[in-house]
Amino acid sequence: MTSWYCNPAARAWTCSAVPGDVRAFHRSLPGYAPTPLVPVPELATELGLGQVLVKDESARLGLAAFKVLGASWAVHQIMSRRPAGDPVLLVTASDGNHGRALAWMARRLGQQARVFVPSGVHPDAVAAIVAEGAQVTHVPGSYDEAVRQAAKAARGPAAVLVQDTAWGGYEQVPGWIVEGYSTLFEEIDAQLDQARAPGAGLVVIPAGVGSLAQAGVIHYRGRGSRPVTGPAALLTVEPASAAGILASLIRGEPVSVPTTVTAMAGLNCGTPSALAWPYLAGGLDAAVAVGDGAGIDAARDLAGYGIAAGPCGGAALAGARAALTGAGSAGRRAALDAGPQTAVVLLSTEGAVANPVPDRLSEASR
Repeated sequence: MTSWYCNPAARAWTCSAVPGDVRAFHRSLPGYAPTPLVPVPELATELGLGQVLVKDESARLGLAAFKVLGASWAVHQIMSRRPAGDPVLLVTASDGNHGRALAWMARRLGQQARVFVPSGVHPDAVAAIVAEGAQVTHVPGSYDEAVRQAAKAARGPAAVLVQDTAWGGYEQVPGWIVEGYSTLFEEIDAQLDQARAPGAGLVVIPAGVGSLAQAGVIHYRGRGSRPVTGPAALLTVEPASAAGILASLIRGEPVSVPTTVTAMAGLNCGTPSALAWPYLAGGLDAAVAVGDGAGIDAARDLAGYGIAAGPCGGAALAGARAALTGAGSAGRRAALDAGPQTAVVLLSTEGAVANPVPDRLSEASR
């Protein structure tokens, strides 16, 4: 297996922790409840682990993904810094879930949203954004191109860009989005405590631009962020056709890779977030890339265990299988300290999608 990277020093790396009032804000939102952390003993047996638990984000705040945690906190921060009653146009680029989450928050606050969507986004994902009241602009190009057009459109005085990736000079809002994701990891800690389960030994995180993975690194490597019995290993998973983080880690510096259509549409990002990069380089134990077929098959298998997941949601299971089984897996398991006593948490980041295989994705790519 060549699509693999490992950093043996990651668990000794530290950073600052997240502010403590993020989850209190999320608790104030109507309909908030922790999403399920589902034990799947069959997967533990398959992978030779002590426990496998799936964090099921398929119904977060009535939406189909974790993204609303970041979008809501960022918008809350933006609006708290503007004069009361001052209207704003919230602008972003999205492959689906982030745009829908931003539109949901804008509608809740009586504001407008505009979402730029790149080529290859499923019509159902676009329809879900429109249903939240947002204006959608189709971009005949990649996610990176959609980000560029959204940033340009947000230059007006009444507009604010709410993008979940960062670059030089644009870091504050993406930082708030990352802070918002911290609630997901705090829920996992509380749920493991309630179940009297051991702390997570390995957490597997699907990665697009790397913002959720950054939040995971901050949570598990943050100084004083929480009591731990031992540091968790962190593994990111990307589509093989859009593995910008893996390529950057191997290169030792941020790089952009060309992307093509993938079933894991929400992960179809070729450039790591500039804000996330130092955290990924320092605090990730490992990174892996998987094919579309692996993500589709994992989503189907999760459905068989009662967990609604699209290919992005299945990516964590696909990545765990790629890292922990097959040729050379003994070395990878040792690098991740993944053995018969290890509790592994898989982040299933989105719910089921209507058509997991894009029209332009050939059977050969599976």
